[in-house]
Amino acid sequence: MIIYGINPVLEALRAGRVKELRLSSGGAERGNDRLRQLLTLADERGVRVRRVPANVLERESRRGVHQGVVADIDEGAEFSVDELVRGAAAAPLLVVLDGIEDPHNLGAILRTADAAGVDGVVIQSRRSAALAGAAAKASAGAVAHVKIAEVVNIARTVEELKDAGLWTIGLAGEAPTSYDAIDFTVPTAVVLGAEGAGLRRLVRERCDHLASIRMRGHVGSLNVSVAAGIVLFEAVRQRTRRGAS
Repeated sequence: MIIYGINPVLEALRAGRVKELRLSSGGAERGNDRLRQLLTLADERGVRVRRVPANVLERESRRGVHQGVVADIDEGAEFSVDELVRGAAAAPLLVVLDGIEDPHNLGAILRTADAAGVDGVVIQSRRSAALAGAAAKASAGAVAHVKIAEVVNIARTVEELKDAGLWTIGLAGEAPTSYDAIDFTVPTAVVLGAEGAGLRRLVRERCDHLASIRMRGHVGSLNVSVAAGIVLFEAVRQRTRRGAS
């Protein structure tokens, strides 16, 4: 799997997942402290570094913002949904993505999920953006740390999570219940739908509750990654408050 950009590559190095680095033969690290830090860590980890022409980086990153570095990383550990649930230190908090096909949104959600300390993210193997490239860049390196389970059928997975004792909360703009009225201190899976289309019918029907984020302006909806951040940090707020009480 190929990733690019200083932050994603640096986090992948810290996670021990980088197999090879490729840097611009023009010496992009001169005057760049972060690239020098990256090279120092690669040397400490025994990671091979190759110098290549800038056009090679352009091609491998598909003209993404590579910042002078591209890396081959391993695919990472494979997790089942059951492993995500059982691996939680407290009441599980998972994110389930129903067809997020924009890599920038996927990456932003992974970054938020990592920041909120979720126990894992579930994606569909066919209806999801690839984890490499633009998604990894948008995640600012979180893709190297977040536990991810790939499944074939999201609706079936929602049922599996319910059987495991999690409450499944789907976000839907027209839902009468506000997200902040939901109790997120219990084992919870937040289910997010695709850009524009939202949750698919079978997935919606299988969620325990549907919740919405009230819009107070002229625009009728939020970007899915922004919605994920609002709801996940509401869960963090509730769980922190309960832990302090």
